[in-house]
Amino acid sequence: MEGPVHIYYELDNFYQNHRRYVKSRSDKQLRSKASETETTNCAPEATTSDGSVIVPCGLIAWSLFNDTYSFAVNSKIIEVNKKNIAWLSDKEHKFGSDVYPKNFQMGGLIGGAKLNASIPLSEQEDLIVWMRTAALPRFRKLYGRIETDLAANEQITVTIQNNYNTYSFEGKKNLVLSTTSWIGGKNDFLGTAYLTVGSLCLFLAMGFIILYLLKPRTLGDPSYLSWNRNPDGHY
Repeated sequence: MEGPVHIYYELDNFYQNHRRYVKSRSDKQLRSKASETETTNCAPEATTSDGSVIVPCGLIAWSLFNDTYSFAVNSKIIEVNKKNIAWLSDKEHKFGSDVYPKNFQMGGLIGGAKLNASIPLSEQEDLIVWMRTAALPRFRKLYGRIETDLAANEQITVTIQNNYNTYSFEGKKNLVLSTTSWIGGKNDFLGTAYLTVGSLCLFLAMGFIILYLLKPRTLGDPSYLSWNRNPDGHY
């Protein structure tokens, strides 16, 4: 596998598209420190027990994925690059450089990863990737990149710190290594969907052509049009 090799974590049976979950965030709070108290849709992760504001608030941030992975080949540690894994538009426009984590994961029930309070949200790329919610219950999100090549038949040792609780919702976790080409990454679903829809359209087109050849539709007689039957406009 030629570098960069993309590292993805995959979750199954996790409904990030649930209406209450998707709405449980504050985009204004994420963008600007001046809107720190904007937590209207963030309950139950809006404030702490003493009323202090949580930044970032909401269930999406609270459930941030927190498994960690390290890789080694022949007992040599491979560095994982976690820079520039988030969309540039998200970093520049959706997460403020003046917004810092505050009172995050300070409650009695911890949902996922903690954040470094000294780093602004615009640089917390793991959070930014996670906050872009998935449309389907099975999804992958970018964890990092291995910038070096991985030779064939090399044995890769992966050390996984299993922190994220998927047992409570009967979910599954997978680790995926993948490369990309100029047309993007491998996606079997899109290829299957395009072939299925294209085949259906071709089948319908051939069916209509055969139907037209065997039993053509008689063209309408324009003399029956009202303006041809009554050229003067009188009935």
